Amino acid sequence: MEKFPALFEAQQSAQEERLRACNRRTARYGLRLSEESIRALSLARAVSLSDSGRVEFGGGILEKLIDAFCDSPYLEQESYAQTLTDLQDAFYYFKNETLDTVSDDDLIAFMKEHFNDDCEGSVEYLTGSLLEDFSRLTREEEL
Repeated sequence: MEKFPALFEAQQSAQEERLRACNRRTARYGLRLSEESIRALSLARAVSLSDSGRVEFGGGILEKLIDAFCDSPYLEQESYAQTLTDLQDAFYYFKNETLDTVSDDDLIAFMKEHFNDDCEGSVEYLTGSLLEDFSRLTREEEL
């Protein structure tokens, strides 16, 4: 981020615009990101990528997470931005833990299915139990 500030700012701006566009799709579910939340999510994406040692080109995973999870009965406006941040962090972490052998769409589908079912909207339960088991099994299959 610090090495190429102009590039980082351009990516941030594009990411923020894409998140604003998501608001139009999620409004029917009563979910909307404020300008402050949009900026925070965009910055959280950069931190999460850095922390996980990952690089993304293009729009990133946040839009896919929003589109996949926006109809969840467990998402509430009050915790919407924080839940998205937690899901984004979990996604990047488990992409690494599965050694990138699981497609983005398959991982998101797994996350959503369990988030809405046995996790009853708990990202902590999703990441602390189910995704850990999923990652372990995925790695064992690769050996």
